[in-house]
Amino acid sequence: MKKILTISLIAIMLTTSVSADTDGENNLSKKPKPVKDCFEKLNRATFSLNMSLDKAIFKPVAKGYRSLPSPVRTGTSNALNNISSLLTIPNNILQGEFKAAGVNVGRLAINTTVGILGIFDVAEKMGFSEYEKEDYGQTLGKWGVGAGCYVVIPVLGPSTVRDTVGSFLNVLGGDPYYNISTHGNNEYLTDKVYMTTKVISGVDFRAKNLESIDNLEKNSMDFYASVRSLYLQDRQQKINNSNPTIEIMYEGDWEEVQSQ
Repeated sequence: MKKILTISLIAIMLTTSVSADTDGENNLSKKPKPVKDCFEKLNRATFSLNMSLDKAIFKPVAKGYRSLPSPVRTGTSNALNNISSLLTIPNNILQGEFKAAGVNVGRLAINTTVGILGIFDVAEKMGFSEYEKEDYGQTLGKWGVGAGCYVVIPVLGPSTVRDTVGSFLNVLGGDPYYNISTHGNNEYLTDKVYMTTKVISGVDFRAKNLESIDNLEKNSMDFYASVRSLYLQDRQQKINNSNPTIEIMYEGDWEEVQSQ
């Protein structure tokens, strides 16, 4: 109960702060507010640390993961997506996307059972729509909460104040998988299993983006700024979902981003 009250209080405070900036109007601004890099010096230092860790640890591990047989990697990715749907479904509901929530509940049930814990994406073969992840950062964005300052978190990478708060809500009871693993008191799912799946998820993501990240680094005059821009664009696209054209403002300069 305390966790639920804490989550509700944070959500109310964030929503209230947004409403206070609307001059009495509840309609969201047509254009998002600027996303400022308030802690740029610290962010750049953290970014450099993360890149050093990436070159020393994460990239070599990702390359090793890429050497695994394709069916193993596909099955792992499917299973991770199946687990993440436990976080996506409540966020579908909070965003008012009840149809998507129903579809994802169906996907979860079918893939967990017939698909053997999600290793096989049976739901896709049955005609279910493509799975799209949702999180509390996206939900807060949907509710009109601004991104706040851009931040770079050690190891975890790019984020914003809003997305960091959204991640914090996971450990306050917002992530069913975290609750089951950490507080479930069962022999199959423990906090170690939870952390292991999170690490594997990061390795899986890195392995899928080896070439794209390398190319971005080679072709960027300022790799830090390029990663920052792409992250903010990606988050805004995910918040707007079906909007084909998204406008992002970074420190006063408008960029039009065509969703793919």
